[in-house]
Amino acid sequence: MSVVHRLAAGWLVDHLSFINQCGYEICESFAHPGGVTCSTSVTSTEDCHSTSTFAATLSPSDAPTYGPGDAIETEGKPAKMRYMFREEFFDISKPHIAAAPEEQLCQGCPEVSLTEIKANSNRQEYQEGAKSDIGDSKRKRKCVFNQGELDALEYHSKVRKLIWEGTLHLVQEGLKSGFLHHTTAKLNCRKNNVPQHIVCGLAELCEMAKQFPAVNESDHQAVYVLEDETSCPEQDLLSCVTENSSNCAKIIVLMGQKYLVPPKSSFLLSDISCLQPLLNYKKKYDVIVIDPPWENKSLRRSNRYSHLSSWQIKQIPVPALAAPNCLVVTWVTNRQKHLRFVKDELYPHWSVKTLAEWHWVKITTAGEFVLPLDSLHKKPYEVLVLGRVQGDVKEVLRKSEAVLPIPEHQLIVSIPCSLHSHKPPLAAVLAEFIKPDVECLELFARNLQPGWTSWGNEVLKFQHIDYFTLLQNE
Repeated sequence: MSVVHRLAAGWLVDHLSFINQCGYEICESFAHPGGVTCSTSVTSTEDCHSTSTFAATLSPSDAPTYGPGDAIETEGKPAKMRYMFREEFFDISKPHIAAAPEEQLCQGCPEVSLTEIKANSNRQEYQEGAKSDIGDSKRKRKCVFNQGELDALEYHSKVRKLIWEGTLHLVQEGLKSGFLHHTTAKLNCRKNNVPQHIVCGLAELCEMAKQFPAVNESDHQAVYVLEDETSCPEQDLLSCVTENSSNCAKIIVLMGQKYLVPPKSSFLLSDISCLQPLLNYKKKYDVIVIDPPWENKSLRRSNRYSHLSSWQIKQIPVPALAAPNCLVVTWVTNRQKHLRFVKDELYPHWSVKTLAEWHWVKITTAGEFVLPLDSLHKKPYEVLVLGRVQGDVKEVLRKSEAVLPIPEHQLIVSIPCSLHSHKPPLAAVLAEFIKPDVECLELFARNLQPGWTSWGNEVLKFQHIDYFTLLQNE
């Protein structure tokens, strides 16, 4: 399990352990240029869950390492291999920006008024601006808040005590159990071999797909099932849901890049203009997690990825994909404009009733906030809005039997991945609020997980084989 500790305040989650329990084990591989590289595993996903919670991940130093995709043979026969996500991506041992001593989590939660938060934020932002460019007055922040910042500060003042105290209790448990630790051993020289930037051409491939010849719906399969010794043209992969229904991991090749597909997972690689294959999949989902590319000035300047307008997000066919009483979870940035939009416009448009606001809190391996809690712009937490689809009353009551009600506020505390926008897994924390073996869907996903269908124009991004280390099992 990826849950290290469960308290009344929420969960302490081990994201790295979750990835490595997904069953990335391979025995044989057959390469097909331009198509699919299939694999056969002798160990099912369930075998990976027998390990302890925070000691579940094998250290790459415990076994020989090989280049991604290398074939390994023992006495003429392929040996069992296991891919492990590189632990260096979770080596967040120091805060990105250190908090002042009196603001340290271990000091206890100081009672701070909204006025004090404003003053502290003003002082901090002005000093940072002055340090960054002493000679440029334009870079120095004026001590005036715009309405968006005032709204954000007011929201923060309401939730900061819950976040501080809940995180403190979970961190204390993590320190007692040894999952968190004040001293971090330095990683060996393997860290120098970690790819700093892996080129992801998936979004461009989705754009190129619009130039492909039109697919005849009547002649085309709605699902492509990954099989051994078969190949899959890129056009097929982009025009239907791809499914790995086996108990083993498989490797697919796209534009010369290799991606790992975990067992019991399915995905659609497309952008928002090509969602029909997902509707053709004819599944109704009991859980839908959404991580929209919210409009953001800094992202727009960096051109890191395309954003969607509020109007475009409302067009996502959630009602057509959702089963009765479907649990809908939406990741929201700390802009109050987006939070209000989800609660007041988006969810009502989808006939979803808002039930709760949870927070993902990011900490270091020592249990510190990665950013000062009262930092003005960037916070060490992100918001999740949870709601349920409203429908037939009898069906809703039937599906609600033996399912716990959604608590109004919970924390998901974890060491974040250093890869941008790699969100923590929600499967384990949502388990107590949904029935077993339900259908789950993630929209705007950038990685895959067993038991889930995933969609996005970069849906395989964090499945790139270079993010993993290949180990040889005994």
